[in-house]
Order: sequence, then structure tokens, then C-alpha cells
Amino acid sequence: MTQKYVGGCDVGSTTGKAAILDETGKVVASAIVPSEIDPEITSLKALEQACGQVPGLGSYKNLARIVGTGYGRNEVPFAHENISEISCHAMGTFYCNRDIKTIVDIGGQDVKTISIADDGSVLEFAMNDKCAAGTGRFLEAMSRIFRMDLDQFSLLSLKAVKIIPVTAQCSVFAESEVISLLARKSPPEEVAAGINAAVAKRCFSLLKRIGMRPLVTVTGGCAKNQGLIKAIKKSINMEVAPLPVDPQIIGALGAAVFAGRSGRG
Repeated sequence: MTQKYVGGCDVGSTTGKAAILDETGKVVASAIVPSEIDPEITSLKALEQACGQVPGLGSYKNLARIVGTGYGRNEVPFAHENISEISCHAMGTFYCNRDIKTIVDIGGQDVKTISIADDGSVLEFAMNDKCAAGTGRFLEAMSRIFRMDLDQFSLLSLKAVKIIPVTAQCSVFAESEVISLLARKSPPEEVAAGINAAVAKRCFSLLKRIGMRPLVTVTGGCAKNQGLIKAIKKSINMEVAPLPVDPQIIGALGAAVFAGRSGRG
């Protein structure tokens, strides 16, 4: 194998993501897998699935360099380097579109806002990791209340004529509030719109802490929630820039970019 490849692996609380770049810096493969209890197993599954998409590459052991990121990055013993997910999301976004200056990253267990410098480094960030409200796990719990999968739930609020506010600040109380609203025959799409509006409001509060600058984008699995993206646009009174790759792999992509830079260095 003459071609050299580098990899990035983002070990999150709910999913593991991997991205593979070739020598030119092009994304040649990516993978998303459910997280295991052991972060090392999660990272292995994600990387092996991605490597299997590259002809002639075979195993992750044939990657020239691997950078780990995410909450479980310190449990990935075969990574050559570990870099924070905040830096990796900034770099992955910078790789995709250098005009983007602000990121909202909605992960499984936290929400982060990141301000990006002109070189792709982090200017400032803010994080809400004290409560599950507004995170991926919160939206998963809400979709279960509606007896829907996440794809169905992401489209539900788009049908809403108005928004029924969900005011509880705690995820547990918010679930009770939503159950009560549905029991009173409130239109499900309008309750869903209220849920997304509440999440968008939390994102806006974090964006104000870092100084929001256009262009703004959303990363993480929740970026696929069309209803949420609509609510965020309304909350910030600004468009949300789309990304040319799956927004859920941005952290892994940034890790792979760092791996490529280190390999050339």
C-alpha cells in the first residue's frame, strides 16, 4: 500500500465516529457506531468500519497516524495523540468551510458553542454540561414520549401552526410537562415545536456568552433534526450554514485533519 491514510476517532457518550483522510486531505471514509460501555471498543468498531470502506487499507493498524477526541479519548490506547473535542469540532468545521465563525455543537450529553479564529483554532467556547435538557439524550427521551423514532420526531414540529411553550428548565420536569400537555390533547406538532424552541433558547444563551459571529453552523447528531434547525434559525435570527459532510462526524473529521498535519510535520 503506497497511499498513506490518517484517521480521527471521536468517542462520544452515545456514538463513536471515525473519519479517514488520504494524502491529499480528502475524506475517503467515515463511520458512526453506537457507543459501547468500553470507549476502546467503540473506537475500534468505528475505525474498523471506516477502514473497511477504503480499498487496500484493511485494518486501522495500517493508518499512518490516529488522533482521538471526545469524552472517551483518553481510553483509546492506540491513538498517537488525543485532542479535545472543542478543538476538533473547530478544525473539522474550518476544513469544511472557512467562512464559518461560530459553531453550536449539540452532543449526547452536553451542548457547546465555539467561536473559531481565522486559522481554525478556538477563540472562545461555552458549555452546558450540568443538565441533560437540550442535549441529544433529552431529544431522544422526548421522541420516546411521542412514540416516534428521532427521524420522525425531527419532522413533526415542521407541521406546527403555532408553538406551545415548554417552560421547565430541568429535563425531568420538562418530560412531565410534555406528558401533561399531550394528555390534555394539545396538538403533538405544536408541543414538539415548543420542545425545539426550548432547546434553541438554551443554544442562544450559550451563543451570547461567546459573541456570535456569522456564519453559524450546527454540528453533532442533533444537526439532522430539521425542526430544531428551524427553531435555532428563528432564535438567533440568522441562517444556519449547512455542512458538506454528515454534521455528526465533524469532531472525527477535525481529529483526522490534526492527524494529517502531525504526520506531515
